[in-house]
Amino acid sequence: MPQKLHYITIRGTKDGLVFILDDSCSFDELLFELKDKLSADSHRFPDGSMQAVKLKTGNRYLSEAQEKQICDLILKKKNLIVEEIESNVITKVEAERIAQQSKITSFTQMVRSGQLIEVIGDLLLVGDVNSGAGVKATGNIYIMGALRGEAHAGCEGNKEAVIAASALSPSQLRIADVFKEGAEIVHSGNETECAFIDRTSFELKVEGIQSLHHLKRSLAAL
Repeated sequence: MPQKLHYITIRGTKDGLVFILDDSCSFDELLFELKDKLSADSHRFPDGSMQAVKLKTGNRYLSEAQEKQICDLILKKKNLIVEEIESNVITKVEAERIAQQSKITSFTQMVRSGQLIEVIGDLLLVGDVNSGAGVKATGNIYIMGALRGEAHAGCEGNKEAVIAASALSPSQLRIADVFKEGAEIVHSGNETECAFIDRTSFELKVEGIQSLHHLKRSLAAL
């Protein structure tokens, strides 16, 4: 059974140590007990190989300065290193960013050569993307029209993103950091197609639009 003195529980796992920090006490009380535990439980932290530490802060929000204070205390034990801080709380900025990432921004227009539409979240375009034009989104790209230019979905690294178009004949398709030039794309034979990263080959693949039912199950509820 893990021993808990008051505000901090320390558990050993195959990956290292987990420090569970009580979120109901004051920060000063937490620091005081952390110092005490690191000293009193020194047998848990024998000299030798490095041990990874994961901090679980629950519903307590820690400022950068407070995180540094806790990490500095732990790092005084030469063989401990803080690898992760897990919290149930996020900042307002982070919450707004998550909300943006999940929204759909729609346009009804033709994207002409030299133009670029770029959005946070999903992009829904009713219109064509001409050769020499581009569309870019951190999420998915849905085009109700012809895609003849460039499209870059998941531009911040989301490899689960997809690109769908009524007529897919792009100069380039890119999802996260995986791309194919238009001449390299193997089409499915369907008029309406979608592109995605295959989970087995990790290559960009094109299939009929019906594949979206499996790739994006959340669409089934729409």
